[in-house]
Amino acid sequence: MRSGLIDLNQDGGIWTVTLNRPDKANALTEDMLHDLCEIMEGAGEARALILTGQGKIFSAGADLDAARAGLAVSDLWERLSGAIVRLPGLTIAALNGTLAGGAMGMALACDMRIAVRGAKFFYPVMKNAFLPQPSDPARMVALIGPSRTKLILMGGQKIMADEALAFGLIDRIVEPEALNEAARDICADSVAAPIDVAHRIKTMCAP
Repeated sequence: MRSGLIDLNQDGGIWTVTLNRPDKANALTEDMLHDLCEIMEGAGEARALILTGQGKIFSAGADLDAARAGLAVSDLWERLSGAIVRLPGLTIAALNGTLAGGAMGMALACDMRIAVRGAKFFYPVMKNAFLPQPSDPARMVALIGPSRTKLILMGGQKIMADEALAFGLIDRIVEPEALNEAARDICADSVAAPIDVAHRIKTMCAP
C-alpha cells in the first residue's frame, strides 16, 4: 500500500479495513484514498466488510494540507464510495468516534452504520466553501430526508450519536469496547450464507 496507514485484516470471510492515522484524527491523504479505493475494488470476494478506525475519531475527513492542495475536489472520493456501494457482501461502517467532512461519503456508502456513544457527525462544506461529493447528499437524503440533510450540509450542525440514531443516520449505538464484536455479530448470517444470496437481498433492498 502506498500510505502504510490503512490496515486490512481478512478473517473467516470478513474483511476489516482500519484507518490507522490516529495521531492525525485519521485525516485522509491522497495515498490513503488510493489505498482505500484499491482495497474496495478488490473486495468482491468478501462475504462482509467492516470499515473502522484506530483511536477515538473515525476520521476528520480530508487532511487539511492535502485538501488545500486539491484533495477536497478529487474524484477519488466518488471512486471510493462507488466501489463500496458495488460490493456484493454486507458492508458496515463501525464508527469508533467522530465522522466528519469527506469521510462521511464512505460511511454513507455502507449498508449500515454503527457508532460509539460519543461520536459526532458533521460535514462543514458550507463553512469551508466546498461542495459535498456528488453522491453524498442523495445518499444522506435517502437516510434522513432533505431537511435534516440541509441541517447538516447547509446549517453546518454537529449531530451527536443519539440524535443521529433518531434521524436514521446511524443504525445502532454500542459501547466502544463492543464495537468490533457488534459489527462482526451483524455480519455472521451473511458470512454463513452463499454470497449470491447476500447480493440478491442487497439488490432487493435498494431504494
